[in-house]
Amino acid sequence: MNDYRSPSEEDLLTGQLAGTDLRRRNLRGVALAGADLAGADLSEADLREADLAGADLAGANLTGATLRLAMLKGANLRAAILEGANLYGANLRLADLSGARVREANLAQADLVGVRAAGAYFSGANLWAADLRLADLANANLGQAELSTADLKEANLEGANLRDATLSGAKLSRARLKGADVAGADFSDARLVGADLSGLDMSGAVLARADLHDAELSGAVLPPGED
Repeated sequence: MNDYRSPSEEDLLTGQLAGTDLRRRNLRGVALAGADLAGADLSEADLREADLAGADLAGANLTGATLRLAMLKGANLRAAILEGANLYGANLRLADLSGARVREANLAQADLVGVRAAGAYFSGANLWAADLRLADLANANLGQAELSTADLKEANLEGANLRDATLSGAKLSRARLKGADVAGADFSDARLVGADLSGLDMSGAVLARADLHDAELSGAVLPPGED
């Protein structure tokens, strides 16, 4: 069991909040850009519209926290726990989510451009219409995730788990999916122009009306009727 400490007023003013107990705190709109929140417990905290740009949240517990429209640009969220968190419309551009646990979180319409999320767990997460251009999602778990209309142009999805994920209408131009598991994934109406699908077994995926123009398909196995 983690031994969290209670933050002082000075801690809140200086942003020195590593390892503190901030559970269920009302921190809506708080200015904590660049703050040290590593290992802090922020579970179920209200961080709507908070400024956490560049903050260190490595290993922090944000289970069930509300981060709707929060600013997390460039934040360090390595190995953070964000399960069930609400990050609708949040700005996570260039944030580090490597190894983070983001299961069942709401990231609809979030800005995740250039995010580093290799090995992160997004299973069951809502990433509807999220902007994931240039995101590093290598070996990430996106099983059963909702990625309809998400923008994944030039994203790295090599080795990712996309089993039963919904990517209908997603933009995957020049994305790299080599070695990904796409069994049961729905790519209907997706744009995969120039994507690297080499060696990919897509026999169990849905590719109805998907645009595969100029995609790299060497060694790929397509569903019946899509050859």
